[in-house]
Amino acid sequence: MNDSLAEKERRAVANLRAFEPKDGKGYYLCYSGGKDSDCIRILADLAGVKHDIVHNLTTVDAPETVYYVRSKPNIIIDKPEKTMWQLIRERLMPPTRLVRYCCEELKERGGAGRIKVTGVRKLESKNRSENSDLLKIVGKPKTTRKAAEEAGADYRVTKQGGLVMNMDNDPARRLVEHCYRTTKVMVNPIVDWTDDDVWEFLHHYGCQANPLYQCGENRIGCIGCPMQGFKGMKADFAKYPIYRLNYVKAFDRMLDERKRRNLPTSWETGEDVMRWWVGDDPRQITLEDMQ
Repeated sequence: MNDSLAEKERRAVANLRAFEPKDGKGYYLCYSGGKDSDCIRILADLAGVKHDIVHNLTTVDAPETVYYVRSKPNIIIDKPEKTMWQLIRERLMPPTRLVRYCCEELKERGGAGRIKVTGVRKLESKNRSENSDLLKIVGKPKTTRKAAEEAGADYRVTKQGGLVMNMDNDPARRLVEHCYRTTKVMVNPIVDWTDDDVWEFLHHYGCQANPLYQCGENRIGCIGCPMQGFKGMKADFAKYPIYRLNYVKAFDRMLDERKRRNLPTSWETGEDVMRWWVGDDPRQITLEDMQ
């Protein structure tokens, strides 16, 4: 391991120890089955901090990811109350890049009243670069900002109204201790790591990572996720045709529900919805058209 990465590991371990909850519950470690969550899983063990490793089953995870997660010891697999297929019918529209109800309902649930550890890294996207840091606190913005100022913590406000900071000093620790029971507090120990850092770290500790990476995948996520763009969605459905079929069936049920409620729709079948969803429908149907 090179000296730069060794220093990043040392800081990550120190930060995990610094913000460890004092309530006896330990951290809520968000484990997706991807390379970044493998890093935080290993770091939590190195730090010796108490933690639960929780994988939120989305019902549209790749089979390889499901098997990989199950192969790891001490993973808590949390099943959702509703599947993706049920959510599509209930929300009356497909998930999109702008309306990501699936993330809220399936990926980001759980951990209320606990400090979460995530594998978020700034280099993953422009949005994460602008809205992430070692610490992120979301919820009760006025109260949280007041508490940050009273604690003397150096923070900045994200576009969504949350607070982020790269401070591992006493004010930040006091702020976290004050806020985490009533807000969403996330510790991101590898926020400044590069892809090379992640892979070198995993190789150093003998972690082979999710086999999907060895198949050429760069990201591990839900099958059909709109955030990867049309090309990625089509590649998913070519690889996993049964999931495409399940989405089409869900879209059919969604359209039936829209008709039952006398809501307008420009689509006749679930297949019509699928073509629009993956960018093969030349019509520019907007979110307003689906209201």
